[in-house]
Amino acid sequence: MGKTSEFDDIRPYNNDEVMPVIERLLNNPQFREVISTYLFPGKQWAQIEALMRGFTNQHDLQHLFVKDNVFELLSRTSDGASIKGLEHLSRSNTYTYISNHRDIVLDAALLSVLLADNSFDTVEIAIGDNLLLTDWISDVVRLNKCFIVKRSVSLRQILASSIHLSNYIHHTIRDKNQSIWIAQREGRAKDSNDRTQESVVKMLAMGSDKPFLTSLEELNLTPLAFSYEYDPCDFLKAKEFQQKRDNPDFKKTREDDAVSMRTGLFGHKGAISIKFGHSINPDLLKLDNSLNKNILAAEVASIIDKEIFRNYKFYPINYIAYDRLWGKNTFQDKYSANDVEKYDRYFHQQLSKIDLPNKDIPYLKERMEEMYAYPLKNYLSTENND
Repeated sequence: MGKTSEFDDIRPYNNDEVMPVIERLLNNPQFREVISTYLFPGKQWAQIEALMRGFTNQHDLQHLFVKDNVFELLSRTSDGASIKGLEHLSRSNTYTYISNHRDIVLDAALLSVLLADNSFDTVEIAIGDNLLLTDWISDVVRLNKCFIVKRSVSLRQILASSIHLSNYIHHTIRDKNQSIWIAQREGRAKDSNDRTQESVVKMLAMGSDKPFLTSLEELNLTPLAFSYEYDPCDFLKAKEFQQKRDNPDFKKTREDDAVSMRTGLFGHKGAISIKFGHSINPDLLKLDNSLNKNILAAEVASIIDKEIFRNYKFYPINYIAYDRLWGKNTFQDKYSANDVEKYDRYFHQQLSKIDLPNKDIPYLKERMEEMYAYPLKNYLSTENND
């Protein structure tokens, strides 16, 4: 094993750890079952073992195994994925990509494989420890360049944990010359009203003793937008809204997270778009470093939000949902009667999947429509403010 470092508790595995971890996974009955059932149905286990034991480093594992399997999954569950805005990037620079968050697993996996498919390096990925439901899941994600965001710490430990995380992010950009991806907020915005949490901005600035904005400049924050035509988890999110409405003390279980992961991965997503915006460093230079950190964090969050909003891609479902909620046929030229029929059929189908004893259909439908309408509403807000 490699020498120990101050980040061993959160960092991805190193290349010299790849083979022992693969061996550990191959001997885990749960991992074997998942791989055999979902990834290689019908394949002999001996073949799977031989394939996985052939990987001795992260690069080969990601480029010769993970990439093909993500694309194969996409071929079964989507109408394809596009990546745009690469002209804003340089292969010789490192970036902290910050984005909205739609799918628990797929957002970061898609970003990495589409970057790799365009001759860019894959990214290190921030993942919350609440999603590491088993030891084997932890092993799989750390093999795939994920670093751990500790969310299950006590209130007393939050500050130290945030500083530690930020130190790791700065170390990764500065010393490892490795780009990373982090979501703009803790968890997904269930209503798709994507807003950067100021606490995330403050955390990112902690990893340097330089002034607040200078510390952020070092990270080369570059927003990007994920747009899924359909969110397979929309009905689960709507269900959770009603559960929280009816019981303010409602808390999701680990099984709920597992169901969301499976549904997001294997449900139909339609078309998918990833689009990069510009680095926000030029915008940071226009701000005053002497201002209060709370004011600066709010300003930076707003800059990130606008850059994400500008890079959404919209589909008929977004325009119809906006018109149904707020638009009064503002966008009726963007969809056909057939699109409306398809929309109504889709919503009926998704709402029928919600298993609550006291289903409030009008409430659930409105929550689901917001998920598809908010991105368009936020995009329009940037158009009006420019």
